[in-house]
Amino acid sequence: MARIKGGTGPTEAGGSTTAQDDINRAQMGQLVLLHGRDRKSFIVRLEGGGRVQTHHGVLLHDDLIGEPLGGVVRTHLGYRYYLLIPSRDDLLRTIRRATQILYPKDIGYILVKMSIGPGSLVVEAGTGSGALAAALASAVAPTGRVASYDVRADVLKLAERNLERMGVADIVTLKERDIADGFDERGADALFLDVPAPWHYLAQSHAALRGSGFLGAILPTSNQVIELLKALERAPFGFVEVEEVLLRSYKVVPARFRPDDRMVGHTGYLIFARALVAGAGDEEE
Repeated sequence: MARIKGGTGPTEAGGSTTAQDDINRAQMGQLVLLHGRDRKSFIVRLEGGGRVQTHHGVLLHDDLIGEPLGGVVRTHLGYRYYLLIPSRDDLLRTIRRATQILYPKDIGYILVKMSIGPGSLVVEAGTGSGALAAALASAVAPTGRVASYDVRADVLKLAERNLERMGVADIVTLKERDIADGFDERGADALFLDVPAPWHYLAQSHAALRGSGFLGAILPTSNQVIELLKALERAPFGFVEVEEVLLRSYKVVPARFRPDDRMVGHTGYLIFARALVAGAGDEEE
């Protein structure tokens, strides 16, 4: 166990009091979350002269800059908003979308299941609005890379704006390409297919992956999963798994703590496999 000797308290451990105070206050150019008592929220990047128009009044960016994070700010009508740092969950749920995005509950599991972390090279097919690409970029930073493919130029432009908003655009390379023509990358640590018929692209995926690299896919219907499983049996992949992540939230009122009335029952089936040497699984012991 590492031990820290000496020290004179919070100032020595965390830097100067002024620097620590700056960390705890909203800064120019920072993304902040404004959360109201009615559970409506806004995510804005603070800029000089900016305004936040809410249904409970106006907040001026200049009035927010320098305010304590975790504190309360008021609109010109006196309505209270908590001033917070947005979580990745907040950012992903509020991105502008042209297509359905992956839910954070699935994204978190994908990152762990496919062993995606700092320094990883990850390939994605089906950029969509960029939600998964943003999460992948955050996971592989600062030394990793993400390559994301989509055939629609308009979708890629939206994804680029979302990635810039989340501060990870420099980690992601967006490519307008039909993946039937293959991927540019070789030796990728992980490759995720968010496309309607991933079974058509297993050869291209295998060529892009390193030995024993991780293949993942998400599909909404069972007949699609069956089609993919059949194709995986014929391809040089092994250790196939199909899973589904269910998440149920609870009412956080002590007097009536219980599950919420509604839950998202199904978002998609997650399929995982590992890239094998061709023919490695042909012989059974």
